[in-house]
Amino acid sequence: MFEYMGDRLTNAIKNIRGMGRITEENINDAMREIRMALLEADVNYQVVKEFVSSVKEKSLGMEVGKSLKPDELFIKLVKDELILLLGEKEAPLETRFNPTILMLVGLQGSGKTTTAGKLSNYLRKKCAKKPLLVACDVYRPAAIDQLVTVGKSLNIPVYEEGKKDPLEIIKHALRYAEENKNDYIIIDTAGRLHVDEDLMQELISIEDFLHPHEILLVIDAMMGQDAINVITGFHDKLNLTGCILTKLDGNTKGGVALSVRHLTNVPIKFVGDSEKLDGLSPFYPERMAERILDMGDIMGIAEKVEDIMSEAEAKDQAKKMMTGKYDLEDFLTNLKQIKKLGPLENIIKMLPQARKMGLSNVQVDPKQMAHIEAIILSMTPYERRHPEVLKATRKQRIAKGSGRSVEEVNRLLNQFEEMKKMMKMFKNGNMKMPF
Repeated sequence: MFEYMGDRLTNAIKNIRGMGRITEENINDAMREIRMALLEADVNYQVVKEFVSSVKEKSLGMEVGKSLKPDELFIKLVKDELILLLGEKEAPLETRFNPTILMLVGLQGSGKTTTAGKLSNYLRKKCAKKPLLVACDVYRPAAIDQLVTVGKSLNIPVYEEGKKDPLEIIKHALRYAEENKNDYIIIDTAGRLHVDEDLMQELISIEDFLHPHEILLVIDAMMGQDAINVITGFHDKLNLTGCILTKLDGNTKGGVALSVRHLTNVPIKFVGDSEKLDGLSPFYPERMAERILDMGDIMGIAEKVEDIMSEAEAKDQAKKMMTGKYDLEDFLTNLKQIKKLGPLENIIKMLPQARKMGLSNVQVDPKQMAHIEAIILSMTPYERRHPEVLKATRKQRIAKGSGRSVEEVNRLLNQFEEMKKMMKMFKNGNMKMPF
């Protein structure tokens, strides 16, 4: 996500390191690099022009204090301007009404139906809502079946009446929601071009009848600069309250994210960051700016961890680590929790300086984690709690039981011991614990 743009921006900032003052002369090269980085990432030309002008104006002649280096000051200015471009503050989803009605619109192929499922999953998990999905894509073959399949996999109800008039379907769905106490209604509409007058009129009719609390445009982040025309086209006909950028986890330059809010005043509310049905995240401008500049997203990691581990459990684990009581039983528990976080490489990319350390392209083979789990599961509970008893014969039995080699068993035990040594550093005060 934004790797290409981020690398170019951070390289540009390196050019002014070691200078005692920021002047027009010494930042010209950096500004040129920033301009090229943004343009090549498909950021709109007008947005790039204003961004570069603003950063330059604010940075010129600013004295660098003793506690602040020129590159630190400059990167702060770039970060602040990125935050402004991205929308400055989070635009939260409307959830106050009962029922809250949300309509998803967009081009065909933008990922609306999958996004409808992701959104319902998010509302149930994060907002304690009881969502209802309504199938109103009556034109695309198998669109209704797709939404029904998504709903079944999430155990979320889907209201559908086949290929009938969408307005009639919605009227009946509202009655169904009231009877079944569904407090959040998500309408999945058919994909259409913003220049198709007849199909756009259908959406206008639905809006006039429903008066939805949210109308979100689902847009493919890979579209590039044409996305602005699409957003503007939909916004001219409908009262868009926000947009959802999909496929940001793919090979996308991401420039559309920097152009949307500034040019259309339509906030980005969510981004699709994986193909899984929990792969939808609220859009936080400051966090996104930090990720672009390789500052990481520690809050994002913390939120993911919160989903699988309570604060009490985290503190308990930390205490075990500090007192040296952490064993293979605990390690197995943590391993299972890590698997719930999703692909490990996605978490690694959220670490500060991940790109600088060459971690952005790391691929973690899930088979390796499965092998480790198999080895630990082949041990008895006593052996997991007391790994020091694992001698040659026990190791041979464990290797045979897990289908792995004795060498792999030894490697795991050695790595576990190295990890415990690091934990002793925490205990001795050489490193700080995050709790």
